[in-house]
Amino acid sequence: MKAAFLDWDSLNGASLNGQGLDASCLDQLPVEWQYFAKISPQELLEVIRQVDIIVSNKILLNTGLLEQATQLKLICVAATGTNNINLQSAAKNNIPVCNVRAYASESVVQHVFMLMLNLARRFGFYQQAVRDGEWQNSDHFCLLTYPIESLTGKTLGIIGYGELGRAVARMAKQFGMKVLVAQSLAGASQTGQTTSEEARVSLETVLSESDFVSLHCPLTEQTNNLIDTKQLALMKKSAMLINTARGGIVNEAALLHALETNQIAGAATDVLIEEPPVNGNPLLESHLQNLIITPHIAWGARQARQQLLDKIAQNISAWLNGALINQVNQVNET
Repeated sequence: MKAAFLDWDSLNGASLNGQGLDASCLDQLPVEWQYFAKISPQELLEVIRQVDIIVSNKILLNTGLLEQATQLKLICVAATGTNNINLQSAAKNNIPVCNVRAYASESVVQHVFMLMLNLARRFGFYQQAVRDGEWQNSDHFCLLTYPIESLTGKTLGIIGYGELGRAVARMAKQFGMKVLVAQSLAGASQTGQTTSEEARVSLETVLSESDFVSLHCPLTEQTNNLIDTKQLALMKKSAMLINTARGGIVNEAALLHALETNQIAGAATDVLIEEPPVNGNPLLESHLQNLIITPHIAWGARQARQQLLDKIAQNISAWLNGALINQVNQVNET
């Protein structure tokens, strides 16, 4: 049985100076492994024809590749999101796809509130003020040049109420925030109460009544450009947008315009449409102080990445023993 991890460095980190993850959970499986830092297109075509199991974080597995994967029997996604894999093609070729869930909740929640607190307390503004000598030349012991807001009493709107959305809601309550949850975009839940007793309201209500809006929905055809010019116009001028989900959920040009014209007070994003942004990005080039950009690291606490690796091993072990867990596609009956 042969297996390949297509983009190991995206999980382990190429510059951790020996402080990487423990891969023994994979190496102990009855599988012959190949680890690629990041596989090249030429290597991918060759490998996909020869292995039984593929683990991929962000390598694109499209219809053309999957149709040539005549030996491939299992795809394990080193993430929760599966938008880099054509699930229909995998199913058509009888290749089950399994993801990993609930491995980075604490890491993402902490990142969300780091971003939220940095925006609310104008961290970037004050850090620059100190660098510019404003505090050193002040007549007072403190600087209050920029308005500082407390999270307590504010309303947090959550769009996407799965594992991560619920975890963010729980933490918000510890800060004394009111939580609004948008109706399910899939239509599964209507306005009313969720299983955890959070009121479900329309997307428009979430946008118009929230002081902070945090995105936790997957990137699908339905959520692509979900937050666009029209939606941003619904938000309060004092509101702030947090995106730790996927870049395509927010129209980047519309967000930049909203920030530049003070249509909203601030935004923070851990994700962009193109990652890495090798072709540039208007948000990166704006250098706005009311915009925070982090390089898709909300999930990346070492503990979360190790748990992800352990759960990948569990997925493979279950399959080797005749079961499938965390399957996200339905293969054809044979």
